[in-house]
Amino acid sequence: MFPYSMIFAKLGLGLLALILQINLLGKRNLAPTSALDQIQNYVLGGIIGGVIYNDTISIFQFLMIMVVWTILVMTLKYLKSVSRHIRILVDGKPVILIEQGELQTETCLRSGIQAFELQMKLRAMGVQRIQDVKRAVLEQNGQLTVVQMGEDNIRFPIIADGQINTDVLLLIEKDSDWLMHELTRQGYEPRDIFLAEYLDGEVILYPYPPNSHD
Repeated sequence: MFPYSMIFAKLGLGLLALILQINLLGKRNLAPTSALDQIQNYVLGGIIGGVIYNDTISIFQFLMIMVVWTILVMTLKYLKSVSRHIRILVDGKPVILIEQGELQTETCLRSGIQAFELQMKLRAMGVQRIQDVKRAVLEQNGQLTVVQMGEDNIRFPIIADGQINTDVLLLIEKDSDWLMHELTRQGYEPRDIFLAEYLDGEVILYPYPPNSHD
């Protein structure tokens, strides 16, 4: 007879492991915003589902698998936070579909974006003509971010997670030296900044809490 008590025990441990990972890795994992979040959900579900019905895997082995997987994911998330190259390698990078009213057709095709899909996304954001778009960016999670002609405020952060967004600097016609001057003037370095916005010609900084890098 199949040991149902073992199934229930593994199911309970799987539920606890899921709750623990969501709290350790961020509550957004149930609604993934990056490739790593999506992979983490798939693998975690596969591990729990596969182990529950496999009576050859003990509870101790199950726990070891979950511990190793959690360590791997947390390590990769940390590396993403300190290295822009690793972040791009894991999550990819935003893709510009429209630039200064010009549709980047080849980029759309490479990204698997069809014409009707692009138009639907634009209409959902209240944009009727491509010529009215200063820049449209396909984000890593598949969402479209649009800056229309004549907008003073840019909807992209110039710094995110301590890393400078050079594409946004080009969009606002600034360079890294200008941004470093602004940061120095306010007493910060890029790695000190959780998020930085460019609003009405001013750089608005949201720094990390003190000692958060320790």
